[in-house]
Amino acid sequence: MAKVDQFLDQLINYDKENIHESNLKAMEPYLANPEFDAEFVKSKSLAAAGLCAWVVNIITFYRVFCDVEPKRLALAQANADLAAAQEKLAAIKAKIKELDDNLAELTASFEKATADKLRCQQEAETTQKTISLANRLVGGLASENVRWAESVEEFKIMASKLPGDVLMITAFISYLGYFTKGYRDDLMNNCFVPYLQKQKVKIPVTDDMDILQILIDDADIASWNNEGLPSDRMSTENATILCNATRWPLMVDPQLQGIKWIKNREGDELKIIRLGQKGYLEAIERAISNGDCVLIENLEEDMDPVLDPVIGRNTIKKGRAIKIGDKDVDYSPNFRLILHTKLANPHYKPELQAQCTLINFTVTRDGLEDQLLAEVVSKERPDLEATKSQLTKQQNDFKITLKGLEDNLLSRLSAAEGNFLGDTELVENLENTKKTANEIEIQVVQAKETEIAINEAREFYRPAAARGSLLYFILNDLNKINPLYQFSLKAFNVIFHNSMDRAEPAEELKVRVENLIDSLTYSVFVYTTRGLFEADKIIFTSQMTFQILLTRKEIDIVELDFLLRFPSVPNVVSPVDFMNNMSWGAVKSLSQMDEFKNLDRDIEGSAKRWKKFVESEIPEKEKFPQEWKNKSSLQKLCMMRALRPDRMTYAVEMFVEEKLGTKYIESRSVPFAKSFEETSPETPVFFILSPGVDPLKDVEILGNKLGITIANGKLHNVSLGQGQEIVAEKAMDVACKNGGWVILQNIHLVKKWLSTLEKKLESTVVDSDPMYRVYMSAEPAATAESHIIPQGILEASIKITKRTSHWYQGERTQSIRPVLPRYSGDVCQRKRI
Repeated sequence: MAKVDQFLDQLINYDKENIHESNLKAMEPYLANPEFDAEFVKSKSLAAAGLCAWVVNIITFYRVFCDVEPKRLALAQANADLAAAQEKLAAIKAKIKELDDNLAELTASFEKATADKLRCQQEAETTQKTISLANRLVGGLASENVRWAESVEEFKIMASKLPGDVLMITAFISYLGYFTKGYRDDLMNNCFVPYLQKQKVKIPVTDDMDILQILIDDADIASWNNEGLPSDRMSTENATILCNATRWPLMVDPQLQGIKWIKNREGDELKIIRLGQKGYLEAIERAISNGDCVLIENLEEDMDPVLDPVIGRNTIKKGRAIKIGDKDVDYSPNFRLILHTKLANPHYKPELQAQCTLINFTVTRDGLEDQLLAEVVSKERPDLEATKSQLTKQQNDFKITLKGLEDNLLSRLSAAEGNFLGDTELVENLENTKKTANEIEIQVVQAKETEIAINEAREFYRPAAARGSLLYFILNDLNKINPLYQFSLKAFNVIFHNSMDRAEPAEELKVRVENLIDSLTYSVFVYTTRGLFEADKIIFTSQMTFQILLTRKEIDIVELDFLLRFPSVPNVVSPVDFMNNMSWGAVKSLSQMDEFKNLDRDIEGSAKRWKKFVESEIPEKEKFPQEWKNKSSLQKLCMMRALRPDRMTYAVEMFVEEKLGTKYIESRSVPFAKSFEETSPETPVFFILSPGVDPLKDVEILGNKLGITIANGKLHNVSLGQGQEIVAEKAMDVACKNGGWVILQNIHLVKKWLSTLEKKLESTVVDSDPMYRVYMSAEPAATAESHIIPQGILEASIKITKRTSHWYQGERTQSIRPVLPRYSGDVCQRKRI
């Protein structure tokens, strides 16, 4: 212990990993001794405690070392093995990388080759597809080649004549809208075209030019017909003018067919306004600002001056506003205005006619016949009419579809740029067009076959429709006799339908049609004659008879012309004493016709026989002398007109009885209760007053039976005069709500209020009680010029005339004298046209 440092160094550097086994055994007793503990020894000696701790730790270390060393050796061996394996792995990875690089290079080459292959395949497919599309395109257009080539040539010719055609079209749209079809054709063919050809520098015009073919196509017409426009030529021309005119259209539409089409065409977007209604100016102002379409209906001849800027399009602020009254209203370029009147022959100021395009929508005879035919067939054979309507709509839809497909195709062809052979959609559209066209063509053929069969079946009913159209236009002409005789197409349609219900049923179709015609004719006769003066009844009845016989071709138009016009050779002297110079002049005129050749000589040669005939009391029932008794009924009328004009009333009655039947000459008054059945809130009654007759008593009698009396407040009797207009309006307001009746007596005394009355009649029927009725009375005007009753009131009303027996006899004996001259041969003139 003398060398402490050396001892410490030995302790520190002790070979603790190699302790001899004998040394371990020598230490076991010490280690087993509990007192051999560093903490315990520390209490005795710090140095000894340190040695004690060193011994314990060295032996613990050695024992741990003996346990860990084999493992460390194994670890070293494992690490050595791992290093060798990693070295081998690195070599393998290097090899793999080399292989991967080679694979990537080969893959890139393969992908490039594959891409080149696909590109070539795609190019081949695209080329093949282009070839296929080209073949399909050529095949699809092959059928159009000839037609389009012809069209190109036609367009070249049309281009040279385009200025003249445009001039004709503008003249047609600007000036011919108000004329009827006959005048339109005459002006176009006999005025406009010759005028252009007479110019020093001729303006070429297409031969037999059809305005409609230039302005519209079949698809337009089909669309209009689907919207309710009548299918006749006149209506189509009117629609064409309306849709192409730059000025606001003014529709003259007494039968309300044009306005019906407009309402269907525009739908809910249409703003319908009547002048004088509450807030109508504000409604027009809003429509102008919003760009709406406005229909001002039921115009009278006088317009509100505040609307002049609107009708004349007098815009301000560079077209952005328009002045209405003292207000500047924003003006939308989309604003449209349609004016409408139901006056049959209105007289507007020249300024208004210049500002508007007048269009005459008055129904035509052929158009009405087709409409009535549809009504008859729908009533008698609803299956046929339903199929017909469906076919018509289908045909119209076909035209619209084909037009749309063709327009789309031509649009795509014209818009195609570069190589359009790659436009698959274009080719498919072409093929779809051709396919659809072929399918439609097949369906059209089938539809036409079906339509022919349907039309053949429908034609059996055409005589009834033709009779209805004929009768309506006879009614429409009655206002030439007296302006009170105004009848609406709406009222006529009611008669038409009611007559079909009343017609006698029959198993055989021919008999059924004859029954329909007879029922219709008599229904119209009864409906009309109850509102005619006695002197005018024979005019109407004879006119109806002549027209029917003309339609049947049972009478000669030349002979009828003589009967109506009664020409007489002037400055002749009668050679017989039983005839005056006037009658002899008529005989001479009649003798110039083949059928009456030598009549004048026969009268001179057989004067005794003819004198007996002429001077007989009732010559119309006597036989004519010699072979003249074998003449036709009309020829006998012509001779009677010349020989005994004073007996023409009875002669015409016999003629009517022979041709139509006894019921057409019997003077029967229709019971008011029967007439009441035809009334409704929309259909008032108009009594034409006569001296000594109070027709309103019938109203009071019927009202008592139905529980409508003055006592219970449901019958309002207003005798119009100064200050009674307000009373009448209040009575109408009350009656329309509680189902009462209003009697308006002597409406001719309130001239200024009549237009208000017309509007009141229209407004009160809206949501009115079903029992609401209006009865009016008025005296006839002395002359046509002093007539003041509005057309709308007369057309909507059932007209009833009552005369005393005294008046009846007086009128009847003198009725035929003014009858025929008052018609002035209008029937013959229309027939010639």
